[in-house]
Amino acid sequence: MSESRTPSLRDLFVAEAIGTFILIFFGLGAVHAAVAFGAQSGLWQVATVWGVAIMLAIYCIGQISGAHINPAITLCMYIWDDFDAKKIGPYIAGQLAGAFIAAALLFLLFSARLESVEKEFGVQRGKPGSEITASCYGEFFPNPGSLSEKPYTVAEHKELRRQVTHATAFWAELFGTAILAFVVMALGNAKNRQSPKSNLAPVFVGLTVTLLISVIAPLTQACFNPARDFAPRLFAAFAGWGQIALPLGSDWGWLTVYILAPIVGAILGGGFYKKVVEPIFMNLPEEA
Repeated sequence: MSESRTPSLRDLFVAEAIGTFILIFFGLGAVHAAVAFGAQSGLWQVATVWGVAIMLAIYCIGQISGAHINPAITLCMYIWDDFDAKKIGPYIAGQLAGAFIAAALLFLLFSARLESVEKEFGVQRGKPGSEITASCYGEFFPNPGSLSEKPYTVAEHKELRRQVTHATAFWAELFGTAILAFVVMALGNAKNRQSPKSNLAPVFVGLTVTLLISVIAPLTQACFNPARDFAPRLFAAFAGWGQIALPLGSDWGWLTVYILAPIVGAILGGGFYKKVVEPIFMNLPEEA
């Protein structure tokens, strides 16, 4: 019988890379299918795919690394749950690597169809209007929409930006990630007798993300995960979308809304649970 051992930093990197790959391949795959073929007609269907993808990722690698599959959750766990600081680098590196590889594979599979969509919409990749296909990778506020809608023009973008401002998008991502972190902490609290058994917790984490996407995706595409946005966005920038995917110097919304807001939100949501709700559980009487 082999001896059990603590997972090495390499093991943790690999586990987080695999888990994040599963999440991004299926989640972004649903977005690709919706934009490229008009599949998953309806936000609920895309949201459900993301939720199931999270469940699968947690079930596959959760026993190895805890399946953070999200830098915001990793940093939340470091601040509020005694997560070892030396693991932060391998975790986040694994998350970014898994997301980048998933984006590259999806590009390989859908590239020809995405070019066809751009021709149908009369847009040139890397030029204004190509947000419609770039949104298969990085995220935009407001949501550029799908194939079933009219082309995403510069004028339309400016008008929608007046309706979904930078501040609105920031707060939407912050609140959404705060709720996610709160639920993750609540489900992991052994004193919470109403939480599902550990083998069902991934289902409820996935359902939480499904609900959040259903509400927030029309505003920001619903990120809640810096690795989910940045790694595919970086890939898209190299794959021809350039400044549309990663507008360095002209628009920092990708940084504030999709990286900073989820990190701050996760820390606030986790902190609210640890400082306000968990002490209540600690004072509850033991079960008879």
